[in-house]
Amino acid sequence: MVWRFRNEGNRASFVAHPDIYGPQFGGYDPIDLARGVTYAGNPRFWLISEQRLYLFGREESRDAFAADPKRFLPDAGARWPAIEKTLAR
Repeated sequence: MVWRFRNEGNRASFVAHPDIYGPQFGGYDPIDLARGVTYAGNPRFWLISEQRLYLFGREESRDAFAADPKRFLPDAGARWPAIEKTLAR
């Protein structure tokens, strides 16, 4: 993945805290992760919720998440560690 920054200060903040500034769940769509499916997020469909960046595969997913993030985050968060392990292979 290529990251571009407006200035060196922004880059330094990202390098110091990639878990905060980088997309959550490795850039995978949290709606699909909540269902146990991996679907790569598209940078055109993004949302910041509670100071975290999320990418979505479809505009409809972003809109559903925006309406009620707490509906999807518990399941996505619970499934992510196991899914992440399978992606690292």
